Amino acid sequence: MDELIKVRTTEQGEQRVSARELHKGLGVKERFSLWFGRYEDMYVEGADFTSVGLPTVVNNGAVRTLQDYSLTTDMAKNVAMMSKTAKSQEIRNYFIAVEKAFNSPEMMMARSLQYAESKMLNYESQIAEMKPKAIFADAVNVSHQTILVGDLAKLISQNGVKIGQNRLFGWLRDNGYLHKQGSRYNRPTQRYIDQGLFKVKESPHINPDGSVKLTFTTKVTGKGQQYFVNKFLNFAGVEEV
Repeated sequence: MDELIKVRTTEQGEQRVSARELHKGLGVKERFSLWFGRYEDMYVEGADFTSVGLPTVVNNGAVRTLQDYSLTTDMAKNVAMMSKTAKSQEIRNYFIAVEKAFNSPEMMMARSLQYAESKMLNYESQIAEMKPKAIFADAVNVSHQTILVGDLAKLISQNGVKIGQNRLFGWLRDNGYLHKQGSRYNRPTQRYIDQGLFKVKESPHINPDGSVKLTFTTKVTGKGQQYFVNKFLNFAGVEEV
């Protein structure tokens, strides 16, 4: 079928026609505003037509916006016949043929498949965005035990932000989570122990001379694992940590 006038399909699946293109296709000699004004009050704005702007390049190269209207095909068919030009019947029949093709079982199936595909792509995009946090949530649900800082580094790396144990220790010290010097070096600060992010495991060791020495190991709680993985996931990139 030869395209006499462009019929556009909106995102809502409605077929629409430009009033200016219809005016031109019909070969109406009357000025556009006067021609459309005779039919405007016969239809309901917002249902049968909507007002739109049509950007047009004029002689000096500037862009000028002309008044146009987006018509339903039903309104376009009726206006075509009421305009009573040599092209009226041909254009009306053209719109009927376009509508028939648009509503054919094959075209309806094609639109349904296209809609389903677009929804699937949207779902896949959402799943991809949520996947790191979903994986981490599962990991926390499986294990509620405290872990070493080295294990936390592995967990963060598994969720997309590559970082090793030494680098993570340095980051935790630089950002005030662990002490940077003295006898408490690499042990968590009291603030973050109180927040439930860390625990300190005390282990007694017997020296050769029989004396007992306590060693302290920093452990990350389940709450701390969730806190730090999510914190690293929110960074723009590894270079920021």
